[in-house]
Amino acid sequence: MGRREAGKRERRRRIIEAARTLIRETGSTGLSMRALAARAGVSLATPYNLFGSKRAIVLAVLEDVREFRERFATLRSADPVERIFAAVDLALEYYKNDSSFYKTLWSAVFDTSDQVRAEILNPQRYAFWQGLIIDASKAGAISKEFDADMLARQLDFILRSAMLDWVVGDLDNDRLAPTVFCGFALILKAASTPGWRTPLQARLLDSQERIMASTPPRQQIAGNA
Repeated sequence: MGRREAGKRERRRRIIEAARTLIRETGSTGLSMRALAARAGVSLATPYNLFGSKRAIVLAVLEDVREFRERFATLRSADPVERIFAAVDLALEYYKNDSSFYKTLWSAVFDTSDQVRAEILNPQRYAFWQGLIIDASKAGAISKEFDADMLARQLDFILRSAMLDWVVGDLDNDRLAPTVFCGFALILKAASTPGWRTPLQARLLDSQERIMASTPPRQQIAGNA
């Protein structure tokens, strides 16, 4: 790589990192190009020259999706149901490790006027999760009576509901994963073939135990009232 290209790559990296930092700090994906350039230590024209638009910068910030898929591809489990839970666990790890950033992105998902919503809830994202369901169905873990598209959408509803509670503070980091796992296990157990129900039952009970263990006693009392 020549010196000029190396310099351009470094400026791109600084702009993307500055964008992530500003999203964390401001709680908004509506980036100010002037503030972005100042934080990255570049001229105001540089973000436009390197990316072309604010939208392109936001898309570049979302490139960790590629890293997620690369990491997921290295998982060795051949169990198709376990791979669904492994994918969820990996995604939630990203969210919890950079909660300020991801809470802002998920807030954009729940704002129908925010253009970032369409970038996050894109067809590629849905195809990835639907593909996991199709693989489980082909392996005989999911009954042929259940439509893969319908099942994927029901699981996505569970994930989005949990993310909404996480964004508004009703669900903390400790309860996020077991809450999602519990919902997924309930749905998948209902749709599974007999031979796959026992491990899903075990995961369901484990998730329930983890939720109860991390729920403050006062909230448990309120929930049982």
